[in-house]
Amino acid sequence: MGLSRRMFTKEFKLAAVRRLEEGVPIGEVARGLEVNPNVLHRWWREFRQGPGNVFPGNGKQRWSEGKIAELERKIGQQTLELDFLKGCLQRIEEQRMLQTVTGNPPSTGKSRKK
Repeated sequence: MGLSRRMFTKEFKLAAVRRLEEGVPIGEVARGLEVNPNVLHRWWREFRQGPGNVFPGNGKQRWSEGKIAELERKIGQQTLELDFLKGCLQRIEEQRMLQTVTGNPPSTGKSRKK
């Protein structure tokens, strides 16, 4: 089964090249954009050769707006869940500290037979 080539928009390529022009290491840009460093080198070279009419063509955006919105919602939901769980953990730790100070043994939740 053959792999299809990814296509990038002119804006995407220009943004990547701008980051390189700002002095961001190529490896960092490549990881951040999930692009091979060799591809970035080629884009940078093409940009330096002719910045006026660079990157003609019809590329596709890597992430659609809908996908970005979905991921942002998911991040928000996970943030709420983490905050809730951190609060629960904090209350448990406070109860343990209180039990240690008062000398009460921690409850196991099991009933005792007499």
